[in-house]
Amino acid sequence: MQLLDNKIIFLTGGSMGIGLECAKKYAEAGAKVMIMANDEASLIESMKILGEGHSTFFGDISISSNVENAIKFTLKQYGKIDVIHNNAGIASPSKSLDQTDEYEWDKLFNINLKGVFYTTRYGLEALKQTKGCILNTSSVVAEIGQENHAAYSATKGALNALTKSMALDYAKYKIRVNAVAPAGVWTPMLREWAKQQKDPSKIEKYLDDIHVLGHCPDGDVIADACVFLVSDKARFITGNIMPVSGGAELGYRRFE
Repeated sequence: MQLLDNKIIFLTGGSMGIGLECAKKYAEAGAKVMIMANDEASLIESMKILGEGHSTFFGDISISSNVENAIKFTLKQYGKIDVIHNNAGIASPSKSLDQTDEYEWDKLFNINLKGVFYTTRYGLEALKQTKGCILNTSSVVAEIGQENHAAYSATKGALNALTKSMALDYAKYKIRVNAVAPAGVWTPMLREWAKQQKDPSKIEKYLDDIHVLGHCPDGDVIADACVFLVSDKARFITGNIMPVSGGAELGYRRFE
């Protein structure tokens, strides 16, 4: 028996970056993965990687009807949902609060938080049936902040509080709710952020140095932790924000 045998995982933002690494690890552990994302090309590529038995749904996580239809599609396809992994998120823009405009603020909150509201709203009844779990992708910046990322940090701080409140609300249904909190991880989103910085040539060393273990990892290290958190091995863990950060939060260093 594999760790996630017979599990059906609804994964948002799972067609690239950390999400795709999670999808691959979930599939390797025996789960069937339904990826919802708003990039059609990457959804097609993700299915080539995962192979038969997995599915995709093209949609915007910040639009209520898209999420409702995605959940319905998953239930029609597989008959149940064991895990909802809210991974979809954006980090741009790289700005202080006063430089952030209203459109940018709303987009960050709509994707990073409203998406969680929608997946829970439409997926909770299915999780009650399976006594499943919810996993949120947060960030260490939720606790320590990040220069020139006030709005993004705010969404992740809110996500941590939301994770704990959801864990309390849904414990009576035997539904666990946890979050995973990376620091730097080499993804397309991080590479885009690197390009926005004053001296992109120094970014790689900076990202290595902020991690106490000495390097900025790829997404597979986050995915391994996620497999554990959604498995029965973590059956008595709920309301937990798990740093998978190479110790970055122990001494985040300023980039000069």
